[in-house]
Order: sequence, then C-alpha cells, then structure tokens
Amino acid sequence: MSWLHLAVLLPLIFSILIPTLYRFYKRIHLGWFVLPIPVVLFIYFLSYIKLTMSGHYTEQSVSWMPQIGMNFDVYVDGLGLLFALLITGIGSLVVLYSISYLNQEEQLGHFYCYLLIFMSAMLGVVLSDNLLILYLFWELTSFSSFLLISFWRHKEKSLYGAMKSMMITVLGGLSLLGGFILLYIATGSWRIREIISQVDLIQTSPIFILAMIFVIIGAMTKSAQFPFYIWLPDAMEAPTPVSAYLHSATMVKAGIYLVARLTPIFAISEGWIWTVALFGLITLFWGSFNATKQLDLKGILAFSTVSQLGMIMSMLGIGAVSYHFEGSESQLYVAAYTAAIFHLINHASFKGALFMITGAVDHATGTRDIKKLGGLMTIMPISFTLSIITALSMAGVPPFNGFLSKEAFLESVIEVTHAHIFSLNTLGILFPILGIVGSIFTFVYSLKFIYEIFLGDYQPDVLPNKAHEASALMNISPIILSLLVIVIGLFPSLVAAPLVTPAARAIANSNSIHAEFHLWHGITPALLSTIVIYIIGALLFFTSKHWVGALRKMPEYLTLNYWYNQTGRYSPYYATQITRTYMTGYNRNNLVIIFFTMILLTFVTLLFAPFSINLENVSPVRTYEAISVITISIAAVMIVFARSRLFSIIMLSAVGYSMAIFFIFFNAPDLALTQFVVETISTALFLLCFYHLPNISRYNESVKDKVGNIVISVGVGLVVIALGLIAYGNRHFTSISEFYKKHVYDLAEGKNMVNVILVDFRGTDTLFESAVLGIAGMGIYTLIKLRAKHKNGYERVEKIEQTEK
Repeated sequence: MSWLHLAVLLPLIFSILIPTLYRFYKRIHLGWFVLPIPVVLFIYFLSYIKLTMSGHYTEQSVSWMPQIGMNFDVYVDGLGLLFALLITGIGSLVVLYSISYLNQEEQLGHFYCYLLIFMSAMLGVVLSDNLLILYLFWELTSFSSFLLISFWRHKEKSLYGAMKSMMITVLGGLSLLGGFILLYIATGSWRIREIISQVDLIQTSPIFILAMIFVIIGAMTKSAQFPFYIWLPDAMEAPTPVSAYLHSATMVKAGIYLVARLTPIFAISEGWIWTVALFGLITLFWGSFNATKQLDLKGILAFSTVSQLGMIMSMLGIGAVSYHFEGSESQLYVAAYTAAIFHLINHASFKGALFMITGAVDHATGTRDIKKLGGLMTIMPISFTLSIITALSMAGVPPFNGFLSKEAFLESVIEVTHAHIFSLNTLGILFPILGIVGSIFTFVYSLKFIYEIFLGDYQPDVLPNKAHEASALMNISPIILSLLVIVIGLFPSLVAAPLVTPAARAIANSNSIHAEFHLWHGITPALLSTIVIYIIGALLFFTSKHWVGALRKMPEYLTLNYWYNQTGRYSPYYATQITRTYMTGYNRNNLVIIFFTMILLTFVTLLFAPFSINLENVSPVRTYEAISVITISIAAVMIVFARSRLFSIIMLSAVGYSMAIFFIFFNAPDLALTQFVVETISTALFLLCFYHLPNISRYNESVKDKVGNIVISVGVGLVVIALGLIAYGNRHFTSISEFYKKHVYDLAEGKNMVNVILVDFRGTDTLFESAVLGIAGMGIYTLIKLRAKHKNGYERVEKIEQTEK
C-alpha cells in the first residue's frame, strides 16, 4: 500500500482510535487531537501541485478483488488534487472552529469519529480511479453525513433532516450504480481513465443515453440540484461545523466532481449539455429566489448553497460545448470550465466563512431568527467585518473573489448563445436570462444577510442570550477564509495557475488551457449585466418588505417539500396494506406464495426454453432402495393425516432417518452420520418443546384449502423431479467433485473430503455462516439483557411507589 492510499484511509483509521482516546482522556478538548490529521494531509497534498502544474499525474493501485476488477486504484491529477485540498484545507479550519463551538459536554468522541469517516469517504470519492471503489466511498459519504446531520438526535428536526438526506442521496446512489454498471458493460472496464480512452465505443453503444441519465440523476441528488434540492435545507439542523464542512466544500460538491470527471465521456451528447446546463440554471434561479424569503439564517445559507451549486453545475454543462469545436472557437467555451473551477474555490471560501459567522451569531445570541436579530454591528464588530467581506463576495461585488468568478459565469452564459449547435443560438437565450435573474436574487439575499444581523434595531429583550463577540478561537477560521476572499480577489493568479488550470485541463481532456482572471475586462456584456444586477437587486432589497411577505404565503401544496412529506406520510400506510395481503401471519399462505411462484416460474421457463431428458445412463433401482422410498412416502403421507402432534414428530423423524439410510447406500458415511446427528437433535428438540407446540387444527381446513394443498404439493414434486432429470441429462461441465477428489490431499492436506470442502474450499461460506450465527447470538443476548434491565427497572419503580404509599 502506497502513501497515497494511506492518505485516503488515514482519517478512517483514526476514526477508530479517537472515541477510545476520548473515553480515557477528557482534560483537553478532543478537537486538538483531531486537528493534526487534516493539517498533515493538506500539507501532503500540497506536494503534488508541482506535478499537476506540469500536466502530469500519479497513480497507485492495490489489488483487492481482481476477479471482478474491483481494485483500490487512486489517481491524482489537477481535478482530484483540487478537491483533496478543499477537503483537507476546509476540514482543518472546521475542526479548529469546532473546538470553540462544541463544549466538552457534547459527545465529542462520536462527532469527530463521524467527521473523520466522512473526510476519508470524500477523499476516496475524488481520488478513486475505479468506479466500484468510487461508489463504495460515495455511499460512505451518505452514511457518515447521516450520522453528522443527526448528531443532535434529541432534536426531531435533526432526525428528519438526516433521514431526508439519506433517502434522497442513497436513491441517487443506486441510480449512479446503475450508470456505472452500464459503462462497464459497454467497455469491460471499471477504471475511469480506461473508460475515457474508449469514449468512441461508449458513444456508439445503445446503452449510452441510459447510462448518462443514471449518472446525471446520481450527481444531481448529491449536489442538491432541482428538483432534488429539498434535502439540503433540512440538513442545516446539524451543528454549524458540520454545515460549514458538508455544504460549502465537500458533500454537495461530490456531484459536481462526478459531472466534471465524467464530462469527457458524455460531453458529446446534446442531452448532457442541455440537462446539466439548464437544470443548473433553474437551480440557480430557484435557490436564490427562495433564499430571499427565509427567516432563519441557516435557511438563507442553505438556499444560497443550492443556488451557487446550480451556477457551478451550469458552467460545467456550458463548457461541454467545447467538445464540439476546435481551435480558438473551442477556447471560448472551455472558459466555462475555468469559471466553474474558480467559483468552486471561491464558494468554499466565502460560504464556509458565512456558515461559521452564522454559528458565532447563534452561539452568542441563542437564535438564528432574523426577526429577533439586528443591530449587532457595534456588539460583534469582527463578525460584522467578516460578513461584509464574504457576503459581498457571494453577491459578486468587487474587489472580492466572488466578483471574478461571477463575471466569468456571465460571460459563459452569454457566449454560449452564439454556438450554432443544438439550438443554442435560439433556445439558448434562456441561459443568460436565468443566469441574470438568479444573480439578481443572489445580490438581494446577500445584502439581506448583512442587514438582518448587524443593521437595524437591536432587540435585547427578545434574544435568548446576551449578545457578545465570538471568542478569538472561534473567529480564527472565518478570518482565514475572509483573507482568502480578499487575496484571491486581488491576486487571482495565485490559484489560477496552480489549481484552476490543471483542474480545467482534466475536465476538458486538453493541455492547451490557461486560466486567467482580471478585475477589469473593459466594457463587456458581462459588465453591463452586472450593473443591471446591482441596480435591480438594490431596488428589490429596499422594497423587500412589500413583496417578500407575498412569497411566504405561497400555498404549501405548491412546494416539493409538501409532496415529499405526503409521500412519507401515506406510503407506509399503502405499503402496509399491500403487505398485509400476502403477509397474513399464517404460515400456510406464505408457503403457498413461495411454492406457487417457484412452480409457475419453472414451468414457464420449461415452456419457452429448450431442454432434454436423457435416461440412458440412469442406474437401476435396487430392491432395498425401493423399500426406503416406500418407507419415506408412507411416513410423509402419515404426517398429513396424523391427528396427534407426537405421531407427526415420529413420522417426520422416520423420513429423516430413511434419508440417512440412502446416504449409506450411496457410500457417503459422513453425510449419513451428519444426517443421523441432525435428525436426532431435531427430534429431541421437538420433544422437549412438545408441551408448548400448538394443537393440530387442520380439521377446520376447507375443501378449497385441501385442494390447494394437493395442487401445490404435486406441483412442487413435479418441479423437483423435472429439474433433477434435466440437470442429470444436461451436464455441460465436468463435475466439481472431480476437483475436490483430485486436490483434497495436495492443496488442503486433509483426509476427510467433506471436512476439507467445508473448512478450506468453502471456508469463506462457512465463516460467514458462523458470523451470522454469532450476530444472531449477540442480538438474542442483547434482547435478554434489555428485558432483564426493564424488568429490574419496573421492580424499582414498584418499590418506590409502595414506599411512598
């Protein structure tokens, strides 16, 4: 295993150690022990910048399951490195922030364990070159984010938000898995770079469009694109460090990473360009529009995150147009990739800071309700200053970094209307319209964020806590991010060459890209659009009292949340009703359904599939074998007509012992001995439980039930006979028993073939069977302990009540 593999797994390894450390050492905040992990990883990944700037990459592979192509392949290029630096860099600042945000009374061992698992999962997603491994880490992000969002599990809203995020992202993950499988079917490889190298083969495959749809759905659910965005606002019930980490730089960016990584495969498709770009712009508009009417600070940031993610996604869709042109004309649309990557960095900086400022305000005042906030400018001057910098950057105001990427975005949506393909020069007018309108509302909610917290009237009487400035430790992380907002805005070349250019080259699959950003581009359509955004946005902000109230009166049934909740409310009812039609609690019905399905599928298959029965080499039936068959038949029939439970047990044992005699006839003494032991134990258990067995009540069965029993019994018998005869007469391969006979001594060094098969050749199967028994045993033991605990609790309560009386 290489250092690169270790870097991916390091947080996961420490996630096992951290809870143990917390249990035995609580004098120092656990965050100080966790902080070195992301810091060390950030420094380690910085060492790859020189490599990716030169246009090279590095890869490492560990063979895991080579038979199915599932190997731990990691790959660092410009795109993967950018995300790795965001994950570890923002992760370091989040851990530092959490030290002051979470007190020692919280379950810190659990919190940092979940956080480290999530960090490792995200690193695995962005650095994996194997689709199966990528999917494994992808689902691990959903699982760990569920744990983080529901960290305050005593809050009903936290559990609701965690469950909603899990449901939507996991369903999207299943869609993604379907897309990955289709890509494998088309190419025969799970490695992303090998798949990209066979792009011509994929694009001519009949499953190309289906694979593209599945991948888009998976990416859109994770990155909260319309209409799947509804999980993200409810996920804000998590602690603020979680929100700052998941929703500014990591989890919600996973879908964006996937679209960027797989763009070389799907960019040739008109459907990819229109779907990714148009849904991204719709998400931009819808998210910014809804952010203006929120009363909760985190609600504003949640919908602003949805909006900004839509902006980045749309630029990736527009950039795909470059794959249809060459030379200078292609460079016009490649600029959308550099804009997307640049805004990805900028969004992580200003949005991470805004979440931390919101957490500081909530920590200091005890509320996030904007109706109670206001006038905190003089009380929290540091937070106010940081909010001015980061919120104006989000609004796209110079000289902050958000202005540069917003200008690049506007240039992209305007430029794409000149492309003479896929009706972009006609219907493409929707792109700049949605982009400009969405940016107007972005300007409005950014100003609203500043005004509602720090300006206006101070209301100390309605605040749960006395307002005060956040601690110095709590302010360090947002100060660092705010400085990045300023520095990148003034000197964009600091990130353009080392980060943006290599990442954009990986998306465009070209080394001819050079990212450049400038505060002044002259009088351009993008600048004129920006002026329009500022003017209309300011007018809407100053008149917001006259129109925001109307937005809040929107009927609930017009929202996607309403239909999600209705589905969650009624689907269990209908599912229960459907389940009750076949799960009646009566074992006979269950067996009828199982056996009838088996009979139906078998005979339908035999009806349409060719088969043959060859009885040439069938051995003759010997007299004692016939006697054993007659004995088994008589015993089985007697069970059906038995009126005594004891007599049924004896007849059932007769069937089992007669089968053991067959094994003796066929020279299998080990199997016979095993059958004798099992049958003896089963009979003994039946007799031990005889007193508790229910009375036989088959006398109440109707004629319909009896006829049904006969039909099912005869049908099952015929199916087994047919399958046995077909299998005997159609042997296409040498029996595996020959392999066991040949290698039982030299490979396993054993003398008992049955034991060798169970322990060596089928050792994994036996291991898992034992594991299942062990897990079941632990579950039974736990239930018994809980029952005893509750019983003791009830006894104590009764004694207390008697004492009081």
